[in-house]
Amino acid sequence: MRETLGDSTTAAADAVAAGYFQSYSVVGLLALLGVLFVAVAFGAGRLLRPVVPTPEKLLTYECGVDPVGEGWAHTQVRYYVYAFLYVIFAVDSIFLFPWATVFAAPGYGATTLVEMFVFLGFLAVGLLYAYKKGVLAWT
Repeated sequence: MRETLGDSTTAAADAVAAGYFQSYSVVGLLALLGVLFVAVAFGAGRLLRPVVPTPEKLLTYECGVDPVGEGWAHTQVRYYVYAFLYVIFAVDSIFLFPWATVFAAPGYGATTLVEMFVFLGFLAVGLLYAYKKGVLAWT
């Protein structure tokens, strides 16, 4: 009797595992089809496009004006730092909206409130670190 029960339990577990891995095989097949589609599109573009290099086509293009001077330009890193900080806080604000909906659900108020303060604490520590390192100082 125990052997029969054990065999049926093992068979049920195998069936669940097969269904689990089958769902991953569908994801893998879709990923493979996506990569194949991109490869075929790029390959077709490479085979079908005309290749007629001329000196005008090989010239650097700057908004319809012939390029003047050197092609190397110095860029201030601080602009990228501010843009990066903006993106971080914009993404974090997106995380606040689902939190607000869960916070309103009954039974989740205190837990989600603590989790959000921990999340905002990490953000505050990161911003304080950036401030202490002088990253936010506009010179």
